[in-house]
Amino acid sequence: MNIKGSTDIVGLIGHPVEHSFSPPMHNAAFQALGMDYAYVAFDVDPSDLKLAIEGADALNIKGFNVTIPHKIEVMNYLNELDEVAGLIGAVNTIDFKNLKGYNTDGIGAIKAIEEVTGVCDKNVVVAGAGGASRAISFYLAKYGAESITILNRNVDKAKSLAGDVLDSKLIGEVNSDSILQIEDCLKDADILVDTTPLGMDPHIDDVPVATSDMMHEDLVVFDAVYNPNETVLLKEAIKAGAKPVYGIKMLLYQGAESFKIWTGQDAPIDVMEKALRDTLNL
Repeated sequence: MNIKGSTDIVGLIGHPVEHSFSPPMHNAAFQALGMDYAYVAFDVDPSDLKLAIEGADALNIKGFNVTIPHKIEVMNYLNELDEVAGLIGAVNTIDFKNLKGYNTDGIGAIKAIEEVTGVCDKNVVVAGAGGASRAISFYLAKYGAESITILNRNVDKAKSLAGDVLDSKLIGEVNSDSILQIEDCLKDADILVDTTPLGMDPHIDDVPVATSDMMHEDLVVFDAVYNPNETVLLKEAIKAGAKPVYGIKMLLYQGAESFKIWTGQDAPIDVMEKALRDTLNL
């Protein structure tokens, strides 16, 4: 990479950031397209977040991805929010052209699933009620899911999220229940989305939210965890004859969406995926 005085900088802010896979993915894309950009990860302490945004704006940085723990707090320092980011209540991408915040996590999941099946008119079960579940649930509603059922150990959290998604008027049916009811919920489901950290490295032998005997062959199973690539849940899905969707695809497509927001150009998906796979030793 040849960084010059003319090089445009984009990057990631979070705390910590040293294990991020975004720099190799984005820098491979810029190199492939011959673009004078560089992507850098910045470890920003929460107490310095306001200063970091102001400083980046002053330094003419073009864009940021935002990760834990800044996705909510950073909204206080932006001029504008994308409609769905406002509904979600969290931002993972900033465009400094107008200091506008976006959330590309949900669209990343949708595009990953759509490699296998469309979400329009589908009955979707979402396991978990945290930030990832929130982002994905709003986008499932936006892209025309027939119904969403949100399951969580803490049923009150699932009920609260279901109410928020229903209040958006993007969808007519959102249900909530205990994660213990997943077997019954999957009987009529077209898609299972797992947003829980179960099976994430190093806990690769965790008991998954659903096992093969709970699944059917027409089910599409998406796991937001991408390390390991084939989680224990996806192994169970394959055993059941269901169709797996890998978490690496969500990481890929949310990055591609950010790339387009910053540059106005379509991202080279194949190049970015190869960089991700190389980084993850897949």
